[in-house]
Amino acid sequence: MSRYALVTGASSGIGLALAEALARRGRNLILVARKRDALESIAYELTQRFSVDVLFRVCDLSEPLQLSGLLHELEQSGQVIDLLVNNAGIGSGGAFVAQDWRREQQLLELNVLALARLCHAIGTVMAARGHGQILNIASVAAFQPGPWMSSYYASKAYVLHFSEGLREELRGHGVKVSVLCPGPTHSAFFRNAQLDTSSLERGKLMLSAEEVALIAVRGLERNRAIIVPGWRNRLLVMAPRLFPRWLVRRFAARLNRRFGRT
Repeated sequence: MSRYALVTGASSGIGLALAEALARRGRNLILVARKRDALESIAYELTQRFSVDVLFRVCDLSEPLQLSGLLHELEQSGQVIDLLVNNAGIGSGGAFVAQDWRREQQLLELNVLALARLCHAIGTVMAARGHGQILNIASVAAFQPGPWMSSYYASKAYVLHFSEGLREELRGHGVKVSVLCPGPTHSAFFRNAQLDTSSLERGKLMLSAEEVALIAVRGLERNRAIIVPGWRNRLLVMAPRLFPRWLVRRFAARLNRRFGRT
């Protein structure tokens, strides 16, 4: 029976780069995203380039009913998922109380609840089978509070701590859990979150999605618990340990207000 890596948010950015990096290593894929046209094109291209089986499922993971339908379809298909990559996520910039609540709710549904539900459903099957691997995508933002992006930072803190806890729980069942914590990355994320990162781009502080994906896949192969791409980002995640929390909060607030467009 064929084994598959399921990658969410696979139509662009880090998700697409991860899908390509896995296909390059001969992994069959199930790609999940909202955009059918993009998924069809990506599936065809990866199949042709790497001679792997690439399936796709159109699903808005922030909609609980659509997520339920996806999980039911995966269960009925009988396809063995031996790698789950929870990449799908969104951000929002600006003061929390000034945001549209529906957008904030969508962020929490996608970044937190959908990720946890996929880990529960697929992780249960992996544990029963005695084999599998999970990669959750957090962020360097997970290591500190983030005023003017409060929900996003908090959601990624959940992903980080949840993944570390799950790693210990599933270790005895043959299931490996890792968490990827990238810093600013060239992708559509910042545009969708209405953030201006032109100064970061001019300073060449942002990694490409392909660089992040390569580091992530190598980290998976080595069963790293926490994968932080880039030496600057590794220094950044140490800051909350070295400085008072009030200073970390103030610095994050200044940074996020500087990048905000709203």
